[in-house]
Amino acid sequence: MDHAHASAPTPAANQHNQAVLDALSRCIAACELCATACLQEEDVQMMVPCIRLDRDCADICRLTAAFIARGSDHARHVLRECIEICRKCGEECGQHQHDHCQQCAAACRACVEACEAY
Repeated sequence: MDHAHASAPTPAANQHNQAVLDALSRCIAACELCATACLQEEDVQMMVPCIRLDRDCADICRLTAAFIARGSDHARHVLRECIEICRKCGEECGQHQHDHCQQCAAACRACVEACEAY
């Protein structure tokens, strides 16, 4: 049986993949840190939307990274969802003055930019 194999990615493609994978990784870390810190806030109920989006964002970033890393034909579909959720998470976190929320918002914005450039 003859199997067709895709050609090896070019160094530029590898760098491009690595840039988006790095942004996704930073976003995952920032979202997880933010969610954990939000649970320690005095008014946790007020932070519930932020916590939920942090968790959703970290999860979709993990999934997106896996699809990109393995070269899935469906990576673009997952990327679109990732961009939407990261954008919403960044907007939510950006409304809060806590350092962890501001850092998360910045990581989400950077992730959106990297994913859109992919």
